[in-house]
Amino acid sequence: MVNPGKAATRKPPKRKRDPDGTREAILEAGGKLLAKDGPEGLTVTRVAQLAGVNRGTAYQHFQTREQLTEATTAWVSNKLCLAVFGDPMVAASRRIGEIDPRGVTEHLIAFSMENPELGRAWLFELLRSSHPASDPFWKLYKSKFDKFAKSELAQPGIDTESHSVLVLVGAFLWPVWARAHAHSPAQRQKMAKRYSDEVLRLSLHGTMRPEKFRQLDAKLPKAKGGRLGGK
Repeated sequence: MVNPGKAATRKPPKRKRDPDGTREAILEAGGKLLAKDGPEGLTVTRVAQLAGVNRGTAYQHFQTREQLTEATTAWVSNKLCLAVFGDPMVAASRRIGEIDPRGVTEHLIAFSMENPELGRAWLFELLRSSHPASDPFWKLYKSKFDKFAKSELAQPGIDTESHSVLVLVGAFLWPVWARAHAHSPAQRQKMAKRYSDEVLRLSLHGTMRPEKFRQLDAKLPKAKGGRLGGK
């Protein structure tokens, strides 16, 4: 027979510790605040409240705002890697000829259209960073472009850093234009395709050697002038 007194004082079982799950919850909350308020809105206290974790626990993972900002930016960058290239380990091992330029461009603009504020916050942190090579997406994207520029597929003399910045800035600012002129998901989808097509057209007649990509060139729509709002 169970002693009632002992039963009443028995402590509930402790919850299993899940530091990886807690860290992910903190970073996800950090991503939401980064998108909403920019890096200035990121504090360990605010992120802990949004993530539903104890402030002391959050400080065990990130002692300073700088650490939290850096980790949150890297978390966004890894999500971008996955969205654009798929498994980063697999993508890193692919040869240049095995990468579909249309797919990379379309996935990049799709991410930016679906996560406009988060994407721009990430981009700003990347652009002002003194060590962009530590950013997961930039490192993978730039390394692939560097290899492409040295291959027989590319035009000579490409400034890969300038070109990479131009493409990324355009990709993450295009949604501002698209959302101002497109008032439905279908229209925004058309605007996303317009951007992807134009980046490919510029690449085909700028960085790529067109004779090496005749099949891709043939699939691009012919220019029709201004199509404001995806019309």
